[in-house]
Amino acid sequence: MATTILNHPLIDHKLTIMRNKETGTKEFRQNLDEIAMLMAYEVTKSLPLQNIEIVTPICPMTGKQLIRPVVLVPILRAGLGMVNGILALVPSAKVGHIGLYRDEDTHEPHEYYCKLPDPIEERTIVVTDPMLATGGSAIAAVNFIKQHGGKKIKFMAIIAAPEGL
Repeated sequence: MATTILNHPLIDHKLTIMRNKETGTKEFRQNLDEIAMLMAYEVTKSLPLQNIEIVTPICPMTGKQLIRPVVLVPILRAGLGMVNGILALVPSAKVGHIGLYRDEDTHEPHEYYCKLPDPIEERTIVVTDPMLATGGSAIAAVNFIKQHGGKKIKFMAIIAAPEGL
């Protein structure tokens, strides 16, 4: 699996605002939306396109259209905070959900909820969770999505520990 680390001044600036203990809830959420939007720009750059014929006010032309629909799958609940920022760029994306909890004894993640749009196998799936710690929940979420038929899956986190990567 390829890992892309985004080193962008706007993301660094907004992340610093979010980490400041003086930052209020409204400002925190706004910056989370904006970081997710900036990251979505990079995550979606390889989406496949097809040519379509349209008519502009001046003349007919060949334009581009996404071939594969996008579905966002936040890992509940923290991943929900990233959805609106991505939807601002990809408003046609469907949203699924996956809920996981960690067993207190084994520390293994367990699925308690999974709702994905049909047909999931034909979609590009972006799993969101703002923080990647050990990677256990991310791996479990991706595996559960694969079990439900998902194939083209990307994972998007704002902060990642070396162990998770």
